[in-house]
Amino acid sequence: ILERYIRYLENVLRKEESMSMEEKQNFQTFQGFSSQILKPSNQEQICQIVRECYKKNIPLEILGLGTKKKIGRNFQSEKTLDLSNYSGIIDYKPEELYIKVKSGTPLKEIKDHLDKNNQHLAFEPTDFGFIFSGKRDEGTIGGVMSCNFAGPRRFKVGSIRDHVLGFKGVNGKGETIKSGGTVVKNVTGYDLSKILSGAFGTLAILTEISIKVLPKPDSNKTLVIDNPHLKKGLEYLNLSLASSSDPSGAVFYPDYFRKHFTFNDLVFSGPITAVRIEGSTLSVDHRIAKLKKELKVNDDETAILSEEQSEIFWDNTRNLKVFSNLKQNLIRIVVPSSETFDLLNKLKIFKIKYFIDWGGNLIWVQIDNISSKILNEIKMIVKSLNGYLTVIKVEENLKATIDLFTIDPIKYDLTQKIKKSFDPKRILNPGKMYIGI
Repeated sequence: ILERYIRYLENVLRKEESMSMEEKQNFQTFQGFSSQILKPSNQEQICQIVRECYKKNIPLEILGLGTKKKIGRNFQSEKTLDLSNYSGIIDYKPEELYIKVKSGTPLKEIKDHLDKNNQHLAFEPTDFGFIFSGKRDEGTIGGVMSCNFAGPRRFKVGSIRDHVLGFKGVNGKGETIKSGGTVVKNVTGYDLSKILSGAFGTLAILTEISIKVLPKPDSNKTLVIDNPHLKKGLEYLNLSLASSSDPSGAVFYPDYFRKHFTFNDLVFSGPITAVRIEGSTLSVDHRIAKLKKELKVNDDETAILSEEQSEIFWDNTRNLKVFSNLKQNLIRIVVPSSETFDLLNKLKIFKIKYFIDWGGNLIWVQIDNISSKILNEIKMIVKSLNGYLTVIKVEENLKATIDLFTIDPIKYDLTQKIKKSFDPKRILNPGKMYIGI
């Protein structure tokens, strides 16, 4: 299966090599190649830059607005490809629920455009701005797809790779590659967008992306439950996700983060479980009342956030605002929800702070003191519980000595072969995710 998959990738890329000599000769010459930072403004210039780097074996760092630059390993690059000038909305058809954009387009510009038609990106991309700069900084759509981090609605609608209809990009030889289109498709075969999502720019440079968009819900409210302890909070989360109330967000915050959420409708203190319900106004009220009965909670131990307050609550969750200006280390852990309680008990010895998202599957972990030994111990614990972790923020001196992403030997071998298919000379973000890739 592995060999067949690699052959498929090679065939797809080989087709792109059939571009006529006339098309290649028509490429606009990029005049600024002598600079260290290269800022192309069109697809042809991007292709030319990569072909030149491929020819001369020049390692190339790929950046949008640099909001996720600090996530991943430090690596040596001779030049930087800055896509901030390659920006703009190519096509947007609200009635057909898709938007096509250049990869350097700021996420804010896209969201503002969708707002005019009461539509949104349902996967709620995570904003790491508060962690690295103390303010909102969502970056570009290319960065969002490359890193594949999704927010609280992830368990309901999936991540960006589930919303990408098609893309165009440039591989490590400077050849144009493309996959999909602008309609929801139902075809057999491999979806290249799923390979490139989460590859952190190590396989190809995304240039154009077509994304499915959805109408915003008419209304949303959040049921907040005053919790006595973690185990009960996880029980509420599991029951909520299994209920017919169809929640679109479910989180648990321990008491030390409670101060970050001050609302008129939220009067009690201590740990909280919060469950978001979206839909028509009548439907939301009915489903919240039903959920309260299913969870067997009373009015005196619950609060209901109105739509405005609910939107602020989930925006702050998506933005990881409880970690604003974090000076310590931050780890993102994904495990089966049935293992979350056991995981957090085992991590107590490391004096962590955390909160839980995705109804129990995602745990954001802050650790004040970390070392290679501690991180390896945490990785072993996570692996034993069938999970994986990503180091989001860590002291710079540790980046060269630790693996920031989880991978086993079999997947590493597969990743190496995929890397060779897309980027044979390993010039695109070399070593960003794993040593040698």
